[in-house]
Amino acid sequence: MNRRDLIKLFAAPPILTMSGLVNESAEPPGSVTDKDTYQLVIYGATPGGVACAVRAAREGIKVLLVSTYEHLGGMFSSGLGIMDTLYNGSRAPVYDEFRQSIYDWYRIKYGTDSAQYQATGPGISKTKYEASVAEKLIGSILTAEPNITIIKGFYPQKTEKNNRRIVSVFFRAIEGDTTKIIKGDLFADCSYEADLAVVAGVSCRVGRESKHEFNEKYAGVIYTEDVKPGEGTYNLDPDETAIIAKLNLYRYEHTSTIVFAPESTGEADPAIQAFNLRAIITDDPDNRILPEKPAHYDAAHFAKDYTHKAEKITLSRPNNKSSLNYPKLVGLQNKYVEGNWEDRSRVIQQFKDELLGLLYFRQNDASLPAAIREHWRKFGLAKDEFADNGHLPYELYVRESRRIKGKKVFTQNDAQLLKGLKRAPVHTDSISITEWFLDSHACTDKHVEGSKNEGEVMLKSETVPGQIPLATIFPTEFDNMIVPVCLSATHMGWGAVRLEPVWMCIGEVAAYAAAEVLTEKISVHQIDTEKFIYQLAAHRFMLTFFNDME
Repeated sequence: MNRRDLIKLFAAPPILTMSGLVNESAEPPGSVTDKDTYQLVIYGATPGGVACAVRAAREGIKVLLVSTYEHLGGMFSSGLGIMDTLYNGSRAPVYDEFRQSIYDWYRIKYGTDSAQYQATGPGISKTKYEASVAEKLIGSILTAEPNITIIKGFYPQKTEKNNRRIVSVFFRAIEGDTTKIIKGDLFADCSYEADLAVVAGVSCRVGRESKHEFNEKYAGVIYTEDVKPGEGTYNLDPDETAIIAKLNLYRYEHTSTIVFAPESTGEADPAIQAFNLRAIITDDPDNRILPEKPAHYDAAHFAKDYTHKAEKITLSRPNNKSSLNYPKLVGLQNKYVEGNWEDRSRVIQQFKDELLGLLYFRQNDASLPAAIREHWRKFGLAKDEFADNGHLPYELYVRESRRIKGKKVFTQNDAQLLKGLKRAPVHTDSISITEWFLDSHACTDKHVEGSKNEGEVMLKSETVPGQIPLATIFPTEFDNMIVPVCLSATHMGWGAVRLEPVWMCIGEVAAYAAAEVLTEKISVHQIDTEKFIYQLAAHRFMLTFFNDME
């Protein structure tokens, strides 16, 4: 069979759309008993998990979606408020559909000329939205699929296995003693923490590799400073800079370069990048709540640990809202990832206390200039967001956790120019592109003179779109497990992968892989790669990046 025949064989059906309308009263169909067996069990209602569930259901697969949280959608529903992408174009069906539904929702509700619709950024890459709207749209797309059953408030505790196959998963309720034993033909871990993969016994990476393990210049213990392209110790030569400038992507002004102090050893280190809680604030007097003085408030802590200039806050989300990207509590991230759910709850509470304490400090502390206090008193938590959670996000922004060990590993080098090729390395089994810059937020609070906090790397001007290989999403230990979110990558490679648009694409790919496995009755490792890649291409997945060409 030639390539033309393969494309015809896998010609994509028409894409269904959500039309921007929400059925707010819809409930997920079905109930779950221990006697039920599902063709595909997905753990994690992240955007990647949602895309996986929707595509699998549309392929006729009986799907169970298990969420630890009562609110579905991961960071879309927990304050992110923006599509972290540098590319304004089509990349995969469900992602494209969801993104368009955001524009449609605001356009239909408020009108094309409204401030709310214009705030979504129609025509630019970084679509903006409210968390409550994203949650409604996610609920609508899920409840529209009768093949999807949803259970909430459960996490995986152990698995039953038979050789290289997972037979069932023992789920326990976050609150109370309720348990469920769920049987499945295939299992997909779409959580941010890879908890299902871990309890099954999948080998994972946690922490940072040394710069020598995968020949990654920015890996390991590192101190950086910001530079502009062409200035100071900028890393690329003019020809490389010109190649990157031709890419039709959103560009930043600064990038990171290594501070060549003895402390930048490049040695492996267990600390991953820091998290935060993406609270939503507004200056709307009718929709803002000013935080009260927290129970364990310590003014001296905030006076010591934070700079207190009156930062300019741009309320760039619809309906006069914005998403705070701080405070960052560097040092708690590993405690969260490697802890149980009781440990994680304590970490989340520490983030809440820090956020509320900082807001209260800046609005009220007499040690601050009156202008700063007056500026910050304009803003409060949005009353119409997270109403059942103290108006704070449901989930912590887990930027990095575990990464499975697959047959292939996505590294820093997969998102940088390959010498002699003038683009990133080519993977013939590519399932998605990632165009975000290689990044890592601070990993520890250490610094040297003139540097950012240790571990912070933002390669905003020298990253190029890379290809993610199919073999990165299959754990080597099992024949019936897929891990589209915490896939096989190094810490530095992870920085270009860890964005919701990428995960939505890969989650949908995982659903097509599940359909192939169930139809052919094969292992995930036996998928005919060439045939599968042509299937993805026929369904209009972006598998490589060519928008620098005529």
